[in-house]
Amino acid sequence: MPVLAETVVLTKELIETGRVRLTKTVSEHAETLPLDLRHDEVQTERVALNQVLAEDAPAPESRYEGDTLVIPVVREVLVKRLLLVEEVRVTRRQAVRPAPQTVTLRREEVRVERLPVAPTEAGHHEAGA
Repeated sequence: MPVLAETVVLTKELIETGRVRLTKTVSEHAETLPLDLRHDEVQTERVALNQVLAEDAPAPESRYEGDTLVIPVVREVLVKRLLLVEEVRVTRRQAVRPAPQTVTLRREEVRVERLPVAPTEAGHHEAGA
C-alpha cells in the first residue's frame, strides 16, 4: 500500500511582456492612367443611278460590298416598273482616341511601435509566477 502520492496541478497565467501601438495612415495621390475610347464613325454616300429595272425583276435587296452596306432605293413609275433611283452606301469604321483619366489612388500604411511594459506591472506578474 503506497504511503506517499504526488499530484501535479498545472495552471496558466497571462504575463504581459510588451505592448505595441499601431498607427494607420492613409495617403492619396492622383495618377493619370492612359485610356483609349472607341467609337463608331459612319460615312454615308448617295449614288444616283436612275436605272429602270426589267418588268418582272424583283426589288434589289440590301447587300454588303466589303465593309460598306449598300441599300437600294426604288420607286414605282406609272408603267409599273421599278426605277432604281439611287443607292445609299453606309460605311462604318471604329475609331480610337486617347482619353487619359486622372484617378485618386489611396495607400494605407501601418506603423508598428513597440512599447515597454510598465515596471510595476512586469514585476507584479513575475512575482506571481
